[in-house]
Amino acid sequence: MTPGSTAYPASVDYDVAKVRSHFPALREGAAHFDAPGGTQTPDVVAQAVADTLTSAIANRGFVTAAERRAEEIVGSCRAALGDLLGADPGAIIFGRSATQLTYDLSRAMAKEWGPGDEIVVSRLDHDANVRPWVQAAEAAGATVRWAGFDPETGEQAVSEFEAVVTERTKLVAMTAASNLIGTKPPICHTAELAHSVGAVLWVDGVHGTAHESVDIAALGADFWSCSPYKFLGPHCGVVASSKERLEPLAIDKLLPATNDVPERFEFGTLPYELMAGTTACVDFLATLGGSGDGSSHRRDRILTGFAAMHAHEMRLRERMEAGIRALPGVRVFSNAASRTPTLLFTLEGHDDQEVRRALAERKVNAPAGSFYALECSRHLGLGDTGAIRVGLAPYTDDEDVDRLLAGLQAVVETTA
Repeated sequence: MTPGSTAYPASVDYDVAKVRSHFPALREGAAHFDAPGGTQTPDVVAQAVADTLTSAIANRGFVTAAERRAEEIVGSCRAALGDLLGADPGAIIFGRSATQLTYDLSRAMAKEWGPGDEIVVSRLDHDANVRPWVQAAEAAGATVRWAGFDPETGEQAVSEFEAVVTERTKLVAMTAASNLIGTKPPICHTAELAHSVGAVLWVDGVHGTAHESVDIAALGADFWSCSPYKFLGPHCGVVASSKERLEPLAIDKLLPATNDVPERFEFGTLPYELMAGTTACVDFLATLGGSGDGSSHRRDRILTGFAAMHAHEMRLRERMEAGIRALPGVRVFSNAASRTPTLLFTLEGHDDQEVRRALAERKVNAPAGSFYALECSRHLGLGDTGAIRVGLAPYTDDEDVDRLLAGLQAVVETTA
């Protein structure tokens, strides 16, 4: 059995053929293992975007039908994301990307930092949860401290944070799951550690939200960022927090702009079509467990759907990983006990980009690189170039895995 593995039977509640029928992009015939960089989009999400763009709409208000429609779209989106993340809909911030929102809020938080204060970032993370904090800390004169991880096992124990969190720590930034190697670090324990010294915990959930159900209060996260396009939605970003955390934050904004939370942190007119698409995305995720009739609360259906999806993805990961580890000359960097269905690996004697191109010729999409997880790639000894990454999505099926493994076997045999 592979590291971190569990025997996952086929989920009787997960109809992958039905799921795939909602993805027009799959008709092109490619097997997609590029989901960690962004998933394909279901028809219901695209339709929601199109319907919003072609409906009468205006700036939010309550006088005209167009104004009320905009108001309804925004409220529905916040409610859907609240159900997805176990968060207060009134503390959901919508933006262009998780990177943009992290930059915006890091600068707002840094207004209260100064010399002697410390910020903790992690070498496991995507640079969007590293550089904004590093740059904000440097501008404020605060000190940056780094939590590492074990490059051999991929594990990031809470002791990595214990070594750098002090009474001077103002913020700890960590990932829910590494977008490069899939590792899921101990959020709850790190939250307890951060809160014990009065620090705030910011969790980058961009990769993790796509694979695990989320309850930010239970996890202890003060801020949770994610990107709907990583879990079947449109290209945009979200931060979930609490009004208690958001109310004290001052942010540079236009003078006439509202000071209400969460609108205070949302610049300009909101992208109503993307918000409608995000609501449709959450509603689609709520059907993955077979509960598409709306007979139960959406949050309950989301949890059921994610449980079914998780079992499906983990079963496929077992098959995919066993086949990859059996290849001659392979080195797998995804070894943590708890991780997403994402694998990073190299093949001895084969250039990563050449492998990528060889797979692409067989219509198997499996990219190679460091995928903005620069510190992680360097810590693994892969420099800035990274390695081959394959990741699963709700629409991945056994035939996709067969095609990937056959393609990799063909690559190996070309130089055998």
